[in-house]
Amino acid sequence: MTDPAATLPIIRRIDPAWAAFAVILASVALFDWPYFGETLRFTAAALLHTAPFIAFAVFAVAYLKATGAERIVAKVFQGSPVRMIFMAALVGGLAPFCSCEVIPFIAAMLALGAPLAAVMAFWLASPLMDPAMFAITSGTLGWEFALAKTAAAVGLGLMGGYVTLAASRTALFADPLRTRANTGGCCGTPKLLDGAPVWKFWQVAERRETFRATTVENGIFLIKWLAIAYSLEALMLRHVPAEMIANILGGEGMAPILLGALVGAPAYLNGYAAVPLISGLLDQGMSQGAAMAFVIAGGVSSIPAAIAVWALVKPRVFAAYIGFAITGAVIAGTVWQAIA
Repeated sequence: MTDPAATLPIIRRIDPAWAAFAVILASVALFDWPYFGETLRFTAAALLHTAPFIAFAVFAVAYLKATGAERIVAKVFQGSPVRMIFMAALVGGLAPFCSCEVIPFIAAMLALGAPLAAVMAFWLASPLMDPAMFAITSGTLGWEFALAKTAAAVGLGLMGGYVTLAASRTALFADPLRTRANTGGCCGTPKLLDGAPVWKFWQVAERRETFRATTVENGIFLIKWLAIAYSLEALMLRHVPAEMIANILGGEGMAPILLGALVGAPAYLNGYAAVPLISGLLDQGMSQGAAMAFVIAGGVSSIPAAIAVWALVKPRVFAAYIGFAITGAVIAGTVWQAIA
């Protein structure tokens, strides 16, 4: 008889993402066998099409990690509040942080006296765009959409930061931190507070190992989540009527944009997986404005990003964070709809 205690470590080693991908394929094989081969072909072709962008994203992030360039981010939280907010929004939209890395980094900045307004700007912009996200978005949705999302990320950070600064003396933002904030993160604590970047990282064995480990980790991460997303896109294109998507999220006006923002907030789980799904929805008739609103609201309010904020601040500040996300998403969607 099998010992349950012996099987528990095996279960814990099973990656949920790969398990989800296996469940998707098994479901197709069981309930729609004639489409099983087409699902595999669609997924493989989409991954091959995106492969150059995946490679660029993986190596760019690995280089930044290995050189220690992330340390530069700490300098953003120095100087006047107005300057800090501007730089925090700009760097937040470009820095290669994962959502859980933000927790210990921001905790350290707050402990050093960084104003909440600058932290809010960084928090809002950071989950939306980074080098990997830009590459994947460009390869799937086009350079124009990626650039517009980057501008929206910075703009959202600026809006949230300056509104927080203006209201910093009100009851909403008074005494914003939890008594004992959770500063742990699944990515570990980034060492950002001392030392200078080493651009020729290959001359140091430890940094070469960081480059290798980051390349492998991010490569696997992107491939598994994109495999899930592309397989779901294939199923969506087959089983979800285009007329339904066009009727709900298509057309002109504010209604599709508002719905995109409101649906994106709770439904968004992973930024990389969302990109192919948005591509499929656009093919089915989703409006450009609704797509932009979805990715902005969803990226800021996704579970990893939201946990980073919830872990450190009181509920009223967290509510303001979500309010900024929805408002900024609607604004970004409206502007992008007019442009696109």
